[in-house]
Order: sequence, then structure tokens, then C-alpha cells
Amino acid sequence: MSAVKIIYLLSGALLLSGCYGGSQTTVNDTAATATEFNWNLPPQMALPVEPLNNPVTEAKFQLGRHLFYDKRLSGGGAISCASCHEQNKAFTDGKVRPRGGAGDLHPRNSQGLANAAWFATVTWGNPSLTTLEQQIMLPLFGVDPIEHGINETNHPSILQSIVMDDLYQQLFAAAYPNSAPMEWSHIVESLATFVRGITSFRSAYDRYVAGDQSALSDSAKRGLQLFNNERLECFHCHDGHLFTDSVRDRSMRVVETPFHNTGLYNIDGLGAYPEPNTGAHEVTGRAAEMGAFRAPSLRNVAVTAPYMHDGSIATLEEVIRTYAAGGRNITEGELSGDGRRNPYKDSFIVGFSISEEEIADVIAFLNSLTDEQLLIDSRYGNPFE
Repeated sequence: MSAVKIIYLLSGALLLSGCYGGSQTTVNDTAATATEFNWNLPPQMALPVEPLNNPVTEAKFQLGRHLFYDKRLSGGGAISCASCHEQNKAFTDGKVRPRGGAGDLHPRNSQGLANAAWFATVTWGNPSLTTLEQQIMLPLFGVDPIEHGINETNHPSILQSIVMDDLYQQLFAAAYPNSAPMEWSHIVESLATFVRGITSFRSAYDRYVAGDQSALSDSAKRGLQLFNNERLECFHCHDGHLFTDSVRDRSMRVVETPFHNTGLYNIDGLGAYPEPNTGAHEVTGRAAEMGAFRAPSLRNVAVTAPYMHDGSIATLEEVIRTYAAGGRNITEGELSGDGRRNPYKDSFIVGFSISEEEIADVIAFLNSLTDEQLLIDSRYGNPFE
């Protein structure tokens, strides 16, 4: 299947999805589609939704893991998925915004991939993208920006380099025993399966929830109480086991897909965010969704700096102070404007008083959400090293 054909099918899927920010979606595919995969979940976690046409299997996961780290899966052979999603940074890259294989600067900060199987939407600001299969096509074949740089000219040779590799022939035969030869659709499905299988529930916080009272320091316990306090309002957008309000799993029949304006910008005094980062508004065209972005999961947040959709806040302390102020007031430059007065700002972003000790406590709690095993687990690591 050609790259152009794949992009065409992706466009059709987005047009047909009909799912926009702040809406509800009825889920019809909550039944398990595969039984052999070990999700390694705590008892309180419901299984994620698997696409009926791409059930998760261990063989497909392993094929996807190899493809994820393979730089041959790019136009210039210089980048892989792991170039912008590094395991030791919880599958982010530590940059404000990444650059693609052709040097294009991406408009968004790289998001972490752990637990993406449970995300109701899978990018910062596109409410139409609800599956990993849809999302993965964009970095592979997209042109604005160019990331992997796979196009109509080079996609046959790139695919051929994978197909002719003896290792991939073995991996493909195990993952797709009744299919031949390997096509781009198999690559997309396998990459989605690998990402879907990256789970992260082994933090100090998880041990605390499981009954180990010593897992959290006194400071982190105070921070947890503050996090769930109506004064700070953190839990309204970062709730549940994943610390985000954009979640779907097999127990749900109706799924919320919220996006939030957190008052980072107000360029014209009328609510504008800098182009091309206008959030869900880019897709819906609705003024009320100007600057509305998905609340990211806070699991592993301590190792995923910088923060926000554009990487414009460097530290967790600065994030907390921004929310305490009720938004961000930029006093000079082309982005100047008082985000605290953004007319589209979420109703929970109202500001709050907080002491230096309380800031330290909240950060101690956020640090407890780091899954140190995720950062080094060979199951998710580079198979070529």
C-alpha cells in the first residue's frame, strides 16, 4: 500500500470519527480481543480497549518494538520513533520541541507514551485522533511537519529494506502467520501494538496505594492531600489511576474527550494562542476551544520536562506557580498578553494561595509517580543494543 493511499485512508478515518473536544463517545468495542498478552496491571486497572482489527499479541508487540527503534524507518535513515521518545525519559525527549529527520521543528512538545493504551485521544490537541493506529501514520508519512520523512518516492525502498531483513522475516512470520508479504499496514499495526503495550504502574505511589505506607515520604503524603484538595483543583483534570481526565477502558460505555485552556496565552486580549498551536480549535474551528489541549497523564511527570503543549515551562515548580497565578502573564515580546484573563480559560484555573513548603510537598508527590523500572525495563528497550 502506498504512503499516499495510507494518508488518504487516515483522512477518511478522521472525517468519519465525529469526535471533538468536550464531547462524549459511545464505545462499542469493549470486549477483549486477545488473551495471550500480559498487561502486568494492578488489580484496580481495567484492561484497555483494543481495536477489533488489531488485537494485541506478544509477537506483534515484539515486531513493533524492533520497528520502534529502527532508523531505517525514515526517509534519511537518521531517526526512529525512539529519537523523540526515549525510554530513560519515560518516552519523551527532554527538548522543548523536537526536530524531524529533515530538520523541521515540531510545533508540539513530545508526549510520553506510557499507558497510551488508555488515552481517549492520543495527541495534544486533535480530538479526532482516537487510536494509536491513526496517530502513528502522522509522524511516519506526515509533511507538516516532516518527521520520519517517508513519502511516495522513498517508501518502496524503505519497506524493501525491512522486508528483506532476515530478522524481520522471522518476526513478521510470528506476528502475522497467515499474511504475506509485509506491508505498511502491518508496520503501523505493530508499532501501535508496541506503544499500546507500554505500561507504567510500578511507582512509589503505586506501592503506597497497594498498602505500603512507607512508600511515600511525609512530604509526598502532604503533597497528595494538597493535590486532591479543592484549593489547588489539580485532581479535576488529572484524576484517576492515570492522572488525566482523558481515559477510556473496557469498563466504559461512554467516554469523555475533554480539552482545557489553562491560560498560558492571550495574545490579542481576546483569547488567541500562537499559531499553529491553537489546540482543539485547529480541528473544530470553535472559538470556545481556542487554546484547549488534552490534560496529559502525570505519571512519570518528574522525568518528562519541559512541560505544557509547547514545552514553554521548564520545571514543575514553574508549572505550579503558573497555576497558582491563575495563568501566565507574558509582559513583552510577540507573545505578550495576560493569559490569566483569557476568556476561554478553563473554569478550574482560578489561582490559589500556596506556600513554599506546600510547593515542595506537591513536587514530592509528583516525584512519587515516577516508575523507575519503566526507564530501564529491557522489555521496552532497544533490541539492537
